[in-house]
Amino acid sequence: MEIDGPNPWDPQVRNPAFYKRVLVGGSLGLGESYMDNWWDCEQLDEMMNKLLRAPHIRRMKFASQLAPFVLALAANLQNKARAFRVGEAHYDLSNDLYRAMLDKRMVYTCAYWRGAGDLDGAQEHKLELVCRKLDLQPGMRVLDIGCGWGSFAKYAAEKYGVEVVGVTVSKEQVELGNELCAGLPVTLKLQDYRDVDERFDAVVSLGMFEHVGHKNHRTYMRVVQRCLAERGRFLLQTIGKNASDAGVDPWIAKYIFPNGEIPSLKRIASAMEAPMVIEDLHNFGPDYDKTLMAWFANFDRAWPGLRDSFADRPQRFYRMWKYYLHVCAGAFRARDLQLWQIVISNAAGEGAYRRPDM
Repeated sequence: MEIDGPNPWDPQVRNPAFYKRVLVGGSLGLGESYMDNWWDCEQLDEMMNKLLRAPHIRRMKFASQLAPFVLALAANLQNKARAFRVGEAHYDLSNDLYRAMLDKRMVYTCAYWRGAGDLDGAQEHKLELVCRKLDLQPGMRVLDIGCGWGSFAKYAAEKYGVEVVGVTVSKEQVELGNELCAGLPVTLKLQDYRDVDERFDAVVSLGMFEHVGHKNHRTYMRVVQRCLAERGRFLLQTIGKNASDAGVDPWIAKYIFPNGEIPSLKRIASAMEAPMVIEDLHNFGPDYDKTLMAWFANFDRAWPGLRDSFADRPQRFYRMWKYYLHVCAGAFRARDLQLWQIVISNAAGEGAYRRPDM
């Protein structure tokens, strides 16, 4: 990678103040200067892939990264008082935006692309895989922690005849999700996961654990344990990182997911207590690269019709959203981020678990 180089992944600098801004601000300065059109890159995703694969870049530390790191260690940024912040800032942003960007079911988590030809098919494969891993049967009650717009709940109720209760911190998701699931045994609630106290035959959580924070991992697992039937299964799908450090990328924390924190396997495992048993660990992180790029293609195609919804800041919002989707795709491509599906049993010794073949 070369500044102002000839390759499509080479950044092209338009403002010479860019260098100082990045030197001082690190990833925050890099992202904000892109939003301000101080630099551009034809293949932003590939630029990030190459950047994250450079050993000297991985070792660099910036002052802007110190404050979030210290704050994550000192404070519980994901406590109940702050729980609804990410819903208001991100998930309540615009249902029109998410309708345009996502697949027909509005699944806002990594798709499973094996054997799929498009985003709709890949998301259906993911939902089917989840249902099979949970061994859903008609009449079961299922808890969906972080239910989004009800995509899993609707699929599981229609295809497997189960009853689903979903909880989310997004008001917009609850309102639209209940509309989309009308007539089905599905109830979506605006509720913090810590307040759920019912028993279910299975529990699922797709793309929500990234908002829990390491200080609350054990609390989260205790909620799952008290809600899960004795012989039930829990499927956790989460983005993961390779090291157990605190905090999150400063740009992502400021503009996309406030108070988020990507977990490590070590921290997930240490939060569990007997009789919870990890039955299966499935990593398909590279599928998130493809999912994110498909989301951007949809967003970019729909942008002319969405632009007026962001009339106060259209160009800056477009560049922010493009940067978000591309740098995340690059991070998965570089294997800096992972995507795990973990099946957890609440009853040791009740028979062997076998991953369904898909």
